[in-house]
Amino acid sequence: MHYKAFGKTGYSVSTITYSGIVSMRDGQDASDRYVPWAIDRGVNYFDVAPTYGDAQEKLGNSLRPYRKDVYLACKTKCRTAKEAEKELEESQRLLHTDYFDVYQMHEMASLRDVEIAFGPGGVMELMRKKKEEGVVRKIGITCHSEPAALKALELFPFDTVLFPFNWHMNLGHGFGNALLEKAKERGMGILCMKSMIERAWLADEDRSRYPKSWCKPFHSEDPLLLLAVKYAWSLGVNTLIPPGNFEHFSYAVEHEDEIVNHPITDEELAILKAHLETVKDHPFFGTEMMVK
Repeated sequence: MHYKAFGKTGYSVSTITYSGIVSMRDGQDASDRYVPWAIDRGVNYFDVAPTYGDAQEKLGNSLRPYRKDVYLACKTKCRTAKEAEKELEESQRLLHTDYFDVYQMHEMASLRDVEIAFGPGGVMELMRKKKEEGVVRKIGITCHSEPAALKALELFPFDTVLFPFNWHMNLGHGFGNALLEKAKERGMGILCMKSMIERAWLADEDRSRYPKSWCKPFHSEDPLLLLAVKYAWSLGVNTLIPPGNFEHFSYAVEHEDEIVNHPITDEELAILKAHLETVKDHPFFGTEMMVK
């Protein structure tokens, strides 16, 4: 496993992050197999959220022997401080921890979300307080909306940003470019989700193989999968968060050296561009999420 400086946080994070969704709904025994497997292969960053079903409970139990040796990131989708404080305390209980290495405003999807979060009684008040108390060590933000992310960055010097820097959306729509430039200028830790996603699901498509994924990932047997991940890595992100199933997580870990040491070539980029022509009519984010 390779490691990269996580912006200016002082953390050195593994190329691949373990998403708590991998532990979600698979049972405690499965989670207890997944987590040691990941740690044995050098994964040191774990990310989870209260909205991920039973993931906090399952991951929290699996991580108990390793908590001091890894970075643990959690989130809140609450927009007010009062609601978020209760949720944070419950996250601490389920994850058996007295602090979070990164705590993130989750799924900032609109400018209205930003307005509430930074307004009187908003969640930003809690995040500042908890950082002063040492419960939160770094403050981050996760977004699907680039305008919302950019607005939030105007209001607070976040330490990290988690965003879908995806080959399809980036090549086809420039999605994420403005945010990526701003994050690099500020020395933020940059987490990339959706690196393995091909396109939106079609209405009549069988989703049973990937029931945890709301947009369609490449199958692990598809050679385009590696090209898509290499493209995301080429954008200069710090760590990749695969979709929430063990198939894709283990694929990313097992191909990590190739992702890092064999950059995407012009020929591979041309292959992706050709494939974009077949999927460009099925983006998995709308234009309201993009910088106009």
